[in-house]
Amino acid sequence: MGTVFLNGFGLTIGLIMAIGAQNAHVLRQGLRGEHVLLTVAISSLCDISLILLGMAGLGQLFSANPDWMDIARYGGAAFLGWYGLRALRSALAGGSMQIDRGERNRLSRRQALLAAAGFSLLNPHAYLDTVVLLGSIGSQQAEALRPTFTAGAIAGSICWFLLLGYGARLLVPLFAKPRAWQVLDGAVALMLWGLAASLILSA
Repeated sequence: MGTVFLNGFGLTIGLIMAIGAQNAHVLRQGLRGEHVLLTVAISSLCDISLILLGMAGLGQLFSANPDWMDIARYGGAAFLGWYGLRALRSALAGGSMQIDRGERNRLSRRQALLAAAGFSLLNPHAYLDTVVLLGSIGSQQAEALRPTFTAGAIAGSICWFLLLGYGARLLVPLFAKPRAWQVLDGAVALMLWGLAASLILSA
């Protein structure tokens, strides 16, 4: 049973640890010290919801309805493109941890909640990783072991986002330099636009 838990834990970590739109957003909020708990909590809750839906068999339903994936694909591309533009504007403006570009550029709690939910739910890759892939692997477990596998997957998701959001503080000295923020924001913009383009071209 312990092995099944670790399998779920390790598989989830492996699926979500690659640098992607959601991870980049959580990392950036952690570096800014801006609504970190809210961002981590929403990201984790959305991920957990997708894991549970996958374990409940929703992955097969998605596979049987490609129109749903098309809606998610184009909606996700628009969302990522818009946030890519925000990141580019931040890169061009410059700034550092000591230079509070202020309250004018800070997200409100509502904006932070919507952003975290958007990066978690408006990305078809998240559905492919959690609902389809993780759900299909979990469904192959013996019925009595599926709750243990699911618990491991949920634990992996929570641990990852906590580490990403709060571990980012260790990088704060590096991001005291304006150039580091510009490089990060520029890289995030390119990554988000690349993801948006890949979603559209994969249609």
